[in-house]
Amino acid sequence: MIKALDVFNHYLPPAFYDRISKLGGRAHMLKRASMMPAMSDLDYRLKLMDAFEGYAQIPCIVSPNVEMVVPPEHTAPLARFANEQFKSLCNRYPDKFPSFVAVLPLDSIDKAIKEAQYAVSELGAAGVQVFTNHQGHCIDSADYMALYEELDKLDTTLWIHPIRTFKEPYYKDEELEKYELWWTMMWPIETTMAASRLVYSGIFQRCPNLRIILHHAGGMLPMMGGRLDNGLQLYSTRTSPEFQHLVKSPVQGLDQGKEFRKFFADSATFGSQAAIECGISFFGLDHMVFASDLPFDPEDGFGYVRRTLANIKALNMSDEEKDMILYKNAERLLKLKLS
Repeated sequence: MIKALDVFNHYLPPAFYDRISKLGGRAHMLKRASMMPAMSDLDYRLKLMDAFEGYAQIPCIVSPNVEMVVPPEHTAPLARFANEQFKSLCNRYPDKFPSFVAVLPLDSIDKAIKEAQYAVSELGAAGVQVFTNHQGHCIDSADYMALYEELDKLDTTLWIHPIRTFKEPYYKDEELEKYELWWTMMWPIETTMAASRLVYSGIFQRCPNLRIILHHAGGMLPMMGGRLDNGLQLYSTRTSPEFQHLVKSPVQGLDQGKEFRKFFADSATFGSQAAIECGISFFGLDHMVFASDLPFDPEDGFGYVRRTLANIKALNMSDEEKDMILYKNAERLLKLKLS
């Protein structure tokens, strides 16, 4: 019986990595990931999972995405290959992997829509993954909206993963980011900005069936409750009349704080119980789902799972409420029958 369903964790199928290599794809993060036993050694991963009773996963691919490592003519076949690898994994170990998150070739929205349709309708993917920006461009563009509208028709779930590299420094007078701050500090900001742009683009009005999961407890959003609930009562007053076009939005007359709370957020906070509690306070108990971000921890995959489970166990709430976070919310969100 599943007692904890990890909805945001990463897996790199060895055959997928080999295919990227044969196509000439190179990326430091992929090479690093391929050397992590919990990432690409299935036997090791299964033993790790067995160490936690009732622990199962909805795996997704590790970044960078396919269009960042191979030429355009290879992105769609490579995404299809990855998704079929995931489907095979789920077929072999259905109790361990009830479903998976599909890879999309995001260099072309037409290709992405086609693959989303196939992965969700034919392979049974729980949803699809996109990233907080696409080569520096916002993901609330008309093209991306076409993808979201198709996902809405499919009545499925969208995973949003932060993305930024050291080649995108925060300060304009620097060419490369120092101290790995592109990851530590900027990824939560990336998540916050992408979620905000989606809210103000009217994503939940245009796509009422679409469920969206934000990684890492929703980035900075849980810290923004006061700003959103009170500061936004003065929305648009900080913008001069000649620039009012910049603040026009489908949610301008709505309670914008409620719009932000329509997202789901995961518990992948690297062992911070306070961050999980903050996420619950902001999004609500029924919008928090369990995730570990396995295997990116200093203990070869075990650490974040163990710490996050311990964090949830220590929450000041009933066992039934903890089960909502551990698997019941995900069961409802992803429309899975786990018990």
